[in-house]
Amino acid sequence: MMTNTPDILKKIIARKEQEVIECKKIISFDNMMKKAYDDRETLDFYQALRDKVDLKQNAIIAEIKKASPSKGILRENFNPVEIAKSYEAHGAACLSVLTDKDFFQGDDQYLIDVREAVSLPILRKEFIIDPYQVLEARVMGADCILLIAACLSDGEMEILAQHAMQLNMDILVEVHNAEELKRALKLPLIMIGINNRNLRTFDVSLQTTVDLLSEIKDDILVITESGIL
Repeated sequence: MMTNTPDILKKIIARKEQEVIECKKIISFDNMMKKAYDDRETLDFYQALRDKVDLKQNAIIAEIKKASPSKGILRENFNPVEIAKSYEAHGAACLSVLTDKDFFQGDDQYLIDVREAVSLPILRKEFIIDPYQVLEARVMGADCILLIAACLSDGEMEILAQHAMQLNMDILVEVHNAEELKRALKLPLIMIGINNRNLRTFDVSLQTTVDLLSEIKDDILVITESGIL
């Protein structure tokens, strides 16, 4: 974890560390690894987005999220499968499913159920800090993981990315400022997410994407996050 991590992220990461310990008591790392490598083939998250871009269509990662720390409950009548099917029917390129329980009221089962219901590539939107969570994501049916630069050191990002690549999963690294971008670009990335939300203040500005875009090579697919809708 980075020493200058925002307070809300520190709380989330502390909870994640405890969650991983608890989960490993139920299913060991080795057993989870066996399940991950025995699972289905992944769908190409990156290519699904790239195909939309090449066709000059909106390349949207549609999010399935019940709540957030800043906004509270976003949708009372929350049915992840119905939402996922609607997104797919209306042309989304990929899906993002929140699995964090304590802060976003997500659930691992949401991703599992959505995977069974649709054929779109899925990102597990989670605060991933341990390789065990990468294995979990694969077993749940995710095709891509999110790595948040603000939560991770350079070494941690590299290790988690390696685990994902070994599982044939795509990686979306999320950054918010020039320092995080510089760190992220040390990885062999094909896509990067720019979060327009300041995780310290929760303020949102699309100017964040504009400011960082020029620092990214054209061969990297850039996803702008937060503040679009």
